[in-house]
Amino acid sequence: MRRSFLFIILAVACLESGCPGTSTKSSGPNPTPPSAPAKITVSVSPGSANVRAGAKQSFSATVSGTSNQAVAWQVNGVGGGSAAAGTIDASGNYTAPNIVPGTNAVTVEAVSAADASANGTSNVTLLNPIPVLTTVSPTTFTTGAVALTLSGSNFVQGAQASLGGTALNATFVSSTQLTATGTAASAGNFGVTVTNPNPGSSASGSITVQVQSSGGPPPPPPPMSACSGMSIGQGGSLNGFIPFPADNLWNKDISGAAVDPNSSAIINFIGGSARAHPDFGAGQFQGSTIGIPYTVVGAQQSFVDINFTAFGSESDPGPMPIPANAPIEGYPNPGTGDRHVLVLDSNNCWLYELYNAATGTAGAWNAGSAAVWDLQGDEQRPLTWTSADAAGLPIFPGLARYDEVASGAIKHALRFTLQNSRAAFVAPASHWAATTSNASAAPMGMRMRLKASFDISSYSAANQVILKALQTYGMIMADNGSDMYISGAPDDRWDNNDLHNLGNLTASDFEVVAMGTIYTSSNLPQGSAPVINSFAANPASTSAGTPVILNWSATGASYFIVSPEAGAVRGNSVTVMPAQTTTYTLAATNQFGRTTASVTVVVQ
Repeated sequence: MRRSFLFIILAVACLESGCPGTSTKSSGPNPTPPSAPAKITVSVSPGSANVRAGAKQSFSATVSGTSNQAVAWQVNGVGGGSAAAGTIDASGNYTAPNIVPGTNAVTVEAVSAADASANGTSNVTLLNPIPVLTTVSPTTFTTGAVALTLSGSNFVQGAQASLGGTALNATFVSSTQLTATGTAASAGNFGVTVTNPNPGSSASGSITVQVQSSGGPPPPPPPMSACSGMSIGQGGSLNGFIPFPADNLWNKDISGAAVDPNSSAIINFIGGSARAHPDFGAGQFQGSTIGIPYTVVGAQQSFVDINFTAFGSESDPGPMPIPANAPIEGYPNPGTGDRHVLVLDSNNCWLYELYNAATGTAGAWNAGSAAVWDLQGDEQRPLTWTSADAAGLPIFPGLARYDEVASGAIKHALRFTLQNSRAAFVAPASHWAATTSNASAAPMGMRMRLKASFDISSYSAANQVILKALQTYGMIMADNGSDMYISGAPDDRWDNNDLHNLGNLTASDFEVVAMGTIYTSSNLPQGSAPVINSFAANPASTSAGTPVILNWSATGASYFIVSPEAGAVRGNSVTVMPAQTTTYTLAATNQFGRTTASVTVVVQ
């Protein structure tokens, strides 16, 4: 009874005060509790960025939790930023300071206009600018002590300078000028570059300077009389004539040059056991002659048009003195190989080279590309342009020729091929044709030298001439092809069995000569193409068959070609004899490009 009475009392108490699990009747609907306000958030894009001094970077902000998308921009907590940390406008466009501060990390912040406590940030790392090198003074000097003035923009304290990859002592003058001193150990053409320090170390493009021997001015070019002494015809003897001046890189004695720091890695990448192979000889192999043929022509050879089938924009225009019967590489069955045609003009001392050549109609030739070379000069093709060779080099001066071997001396470097190359070149090359990105692959123009310790005494007298040239002048990488194939001209006087003994050489018997500046897409020298100030005809109107003098004024050109009729010319004028109204085009070329101008001669 007591328990029942107690239960009744508890039940009444719960009805009055409300116990869990019980309910009471409400006098009206239950009220809805108020909802919490939406939280406002801000995000900034990009969330982090590397920005070089003086450069710009755009940021955007996204605001969530409100329809009000307006934000106020700050840098390191300062609205609109500051000169030291960089400024930012109302649209989120950030401009880095011109000089990187001691602490190169800054914060870009977007603050919501709807809620000042809501913000988003981006972490910015400031880097030194990329230096721009525009001029080097002087551009020609002798070996020994060097003092240069380097002008450009974006130079910073601590910037370094180099000559041919060798560091100079640089002094910061201003953001537009450095002075640099050091030593030029050897003669040749070398690149000068400027490198800004960390944070964000970067190098400028390169400007080429010429270092001459301290013994005096550069040697004179070979005389025209020496050129005219070449024997006319296919495979004609040059009778001692050596193409290009004595200081040309093809003719450079590199027997005492330093070994490249990466020589071992490059040789290992090629394969130390890869055997040398003389890619020339007597007779035929599978119906084709062995080697790259050439022809010497004289004043009687007429000039013909060249029709380009592939690389016309990187080719020298015609006309060219190419005989209709000029041998094509691989003749009498050229096949689908490189089909080179090489012609030396003994009358004017020019070299003409065609790639993928075939005879055309009306005496013309078709070619994938063509290049003209002044045998009396140190011509440099426009950088990144090909030639008849993948490296942008002339082919002929790198051939082993029987007339040289018979004379007892080869006085120039030889041409050779490797299966793989990377997207880079070194002087004297101007073009790459990469097959791999491996850093140990050869750049075009790389020179290898037969080690001085290699004993050549057991070889024949003829082979010793070739081996001595490989020790004195080396061989220059000129194209992709079979590994360690050395180029030469076909000649029935070669002893193929004797040449075969050169196959005892392996890549490990060679070393890579110090390459100096290696040019890639990131450090190509910058400069101006030639400027043609005037191009005129005198007279401008004439009768058929009357001589007309074309004359011009130009600066910065290394060679000229006048099309049609005249071809490659030296000087500033040439005489033509138009048979009908003709428009003549002058092409002026240097290492930075080509400029053209035209004039029309009216024939009445």
